[in-house]
Amino acid sequence: MSYLSQALAFLIETVFGLYIALVLLRFLLQLTHADFYNPFSQFLVRATNPPLLPLRRAIPGFFGIDVASAILLIVLEAIKIVLVVMVAQGLVPRIPGVFVMSFADLIQLTLYVLIGAVFVRVLASWISPYNDHPLTDLAIHLTEPFMRPARRLLPLISGIDLSPVIVVIVFELISILVVQPLLAVGTSLLT
Repeated sequence: MSYLSQALAFLIETVFGLYIALVLLRFLLQLTHADFYNPFSQFLVRATNPPLLPLRRAIPGFFGIDVASAILLIVLEAIKIVLVVMVAQGLVPRIPGVFVMSFADLIQLTLYVLIGAVFVRVLASWISPYNDHPLTDLAIHLTEPFMRPARRLLPLISGIDLSPVIVVIVFELISILVVQPLLAVGTSLLT
């Protein structure tokens, strides 16, 4: 792969990756019923509305799940993979491999976002435990559905909450046991 194609693949992955992360955050925050009026939520809504509003007219939600956002995520990830493979290898990838890779990449990105939110929450509790920062509030909304069951398994020990450790371990295990095999299957189906 030439330097130019490397640079182009990097740009494609970066631009698409950043926008996919924004759409994914919006999707996750809607699932967890985070504060819509949070400044960061408002930024996500404004940044992701252009492609989502037309999609929402055609694709309704289903049991509180924003199906339009999920479809947009899969389509954007698939386009990213197709473009990167075309630039890097000079061939058009096969559709089944693209969709398996898209699904695996989105699960991996979701896990990274959730692990990042756990770290934000932990750091905020150490640095400024009584401060209501908008980003901390969103991290709490994102992680609480996972932290609550972990707290039931491992209650406070001497006033220390070790549930973030359990949550991160479970997310890493999902990455190893689910995402990595999916990526291997997707890679084999690409060409």
